[in-house]
Amino acid sequence: MKFRLIDAEKDHHEVSLLARVLGVSRQGYYAWAVRQQCGPSARARRDAELTGKIREHHLASDAIYGAPRIHADLREVDGIRVGRKRVARLMRRAGLAGVSRRKGCRTTIADRQAVTASDLVKRKFSAAEPNRVWTADITYVPTWQGFVYLAVVLDVFSRRIVGWAMADHMRTELVTDALAMAIHQRRPEAGVIHHSDKGSQYTSIAFGRHCERAGIRPSTGRTGTCFDNAITESFFASLECELIDRRTFRSRSEAERAVFGYIEGFYNRRRRHSANGQLSPAEYEHRHALKNIPEGDYAAA
Repeated sequence: MKFRLIDAEKDHHEVSLLARVLGVSRQGYYAWAVRQQCGPSARARRDAELTGKIREHHLASDAIYGAPRIHADLREVDGIRVGRKRVARLMRRAGLAGVSRRKGCRTTIADRQAVTASDLVKRKFSAAEPNRVWTADITYVPTWQGFVYLAVVLDVFSRRIVGWAMADHMRTELVTDALAMAIHQRRPEAGVIHHSDKGSQYTSIAFGRHCERAGIRPSTGRTGTCFDNAITESFFASLECELIDRRTFRSRSEAERAVFGYIEGFYNRRRRHSANGQLSPAEYEHRHALKNIPEGDYAAA
């Protein structure tokens, strides 16, 4: 800005005087003037190109992604090798940012008389293969017609949502419907662990019978601590800040359509996850499956 002022006034005053008054060097002004004649530097042109790519990926994510996932998109989609700090700097300069979260109402109501399953996970949220450990929980979506309650089942291996159900209530059938979807989609072998909080839906006799018939081992964390089910809480945090907090839903059906689109159209198939090395849950499972195909069958896959 100061160099532009000197350039505008140099026909009326000496450059050295203007530079001294504005607190800049005469040599600095002349160097700036040369750069202006030569046009933007190669670095500036490259930054402009990168910013254009960054805008494209930011828009494709519905303005959800921050620098880490935009950086992964540039590397995996465009084959561009660039530092993550540079991506963050260009995003700040362009006024682009990811999204982040809310707090809400209580969805865990324990039944003090129920016999609860022991904690088989103990905050070790990792699995060597799909369908070894599932986690589950309930959240809500506010609409003008009232809440829509969402129950999910998440595979710890890939962070994929493998089962979900929505309703205008939090009765036991909400969580059994989500579990039934997970069983239908994944066809797990007997012994998969289903971990949840001690909400009355998960400690009910009906839910226990569903688990027993499917050969599923129920597991529950302690009451009153989100850390015992942190991996599902993390999914809900993403859902809330990336969808729910950015929309106003006039009806329950509108909210249900939006949540369906987020889970099946974006989160499972496209959203990059840091725990997966910035791969989507679907892509992470796909690459794992390819590793386990016998060499002779690889071409057919």
